[in-house]
Amino acid sequence: QVQLVESGGGLVQTGESLRLSCAVSGRSVTLFAMGWFRQAPGKEREFVAAISPRESTAYADSVKARFTIIRDNAKNTVSLQMNNLKPEDTAVYYCKATTRRLGIEHNYWGQGTQVTVSS
Repeated sequence: QVQLVESGGGLVQTGESLRLSCAVSGRSVTLFAMGWFRQAPGKEREFVAAISPRESTAYADSVKARFTIIRDNAKNTVSLQMNNLKPEDTAVYYCKATTRRLGIEHNYWGQGTQVTVSS
């Protein structure tokens, strides 16, 4: 059974950095397309960043040049390095793993970790 556990959230001030981590258990992280999403109060969950099994990456325009998604195969984790944080980055951040077997897409989510950026 695949499980995702996020960690690393917290309270920081504008301009500071945080590194979120998503630990994957049950299967190798290299088998998944991994992504980070976030949900602010009263808003829908939105895409933040993703890394494919072949390690191509994609970012939301709002975080480009500030956030970096990193996969560590040895630790079976995916991290999100967040620099120059802004109050609008405040949200619960979720890790997502996606794989496809026999033509069927399977998605797994973590429980989320809170990031709060004060102005």
